[in-house]
Amino acid sequence: MKIALDAMGGDRSPSIEVEGAIAAAKEYRVEIILVGDERLLKSELEKQGATGLPISIGHASQRIEMHESPASIVRRKKDSSIVVATALVRDGKASAVVSAGHTGATMTAALFILGPIKGVERPAIATILPTLQGRAMMLDVGANVDCKPEHLYQFAIMGHVYAKKVMHLENPRIGLLSIGEEDTKGNTLTKETFRHLKHSPLNFVGNIEGREVYTGNADVVVCDGFIGNVALKISEGVAEIIGKLLAREIKKSLFGKIGYLLLKPAFTSFKKRVDYAEYGGAPLLGVNGVSIICHGRSSPTAIKNAIAMAVELTESQTINYLQKDIAEMMMSYAEGVG
Repeated sequence: MKIALDAMGGDRSPSIEVEGAIAAAKEYRVEIILVGDERLLKSELEKQGATGLPISIGHASQRIEMHESPASIVRRKKDSSIVVATALVRDGKASAVVSAGHTGATMTAALFILGPIKGVERPAIATILPTLQGRAMMLDVGANVDCKPEHLYQFAIMGHVYAKKVMHLENPRIGLLSIGEEDTKGNTLTKETFRHLKHSPLNFVGNIEGREVYTGNADVVVCDGFIGNVALKISEGVAEIIGKLLAREIKKSLFGKIGYLLLKPAFTSFKKRVDYAEYGGAPLLGVNGVSIICHGRSSPTAIKNAIAMAVELTESQTINYLQKDIAEMMMSYAEGVG
């Protein structure tokens, strides 16, 4: 198995991507194709001592900048690292693509080069969140700002399949993110989506409020990309500020420092649970191939874990199950409301 890694996308590329690739190659013994400027990548590999590891280079002369519009990148920058890396998956030269670059460009490349799964109108970015009961998936968290009820219904199906095949949940609970538990609460989009999900074969547990996302009352949380991205960024900000406030309070007194030493294992465990790096990246569900989108500020650990996620999604054949289950559930839904 080979994983194509966009080595020119992240905020601190290519050093972070190369370090993450080296760690993944050592731990998982997976072959990695670093895609980007060959001269820079060779120099970085030599600097970091990657001799003997299953890492090769796929040259790409261009890179996508964060300010560029994603709509035209496939046409204007055909030799950009994300386009070349995605094309490797399409051509069967890699099993998956991983990128910490421009999210819109990564999604656009996957949609136009790999193509959408039959029956899916919009792909969705799915992310894993820690909960009191383990973990949950939220989608969409940024791919689609404007959605129709049919799109959210498809997101629910994709989340259901992912939760079954990757998270190993027998009958995943699907929740719709809204402003109240009652089916009368919410905007036109959530009310209509509620009706779709209520008559579906999915294990729909109803609306869930924002404060319930981390309680674990649902295994899959469905929302449009605008709300999902805002919720995700707020969550990241809260986790970061809590860490800084705790550090500030601990440094204020001797008792605080002593208490920290006693509680250090608990703090370490907590940080690991809420750190996005531990989850690596977010899969783009709904395209014909495995595409993992990482945070622009990803650390080498996050890159390594994103590669691990790409391997897991490939081995679990999640894409094949998505195609099959979407067709079956669409048919079942049509019969139920017909």
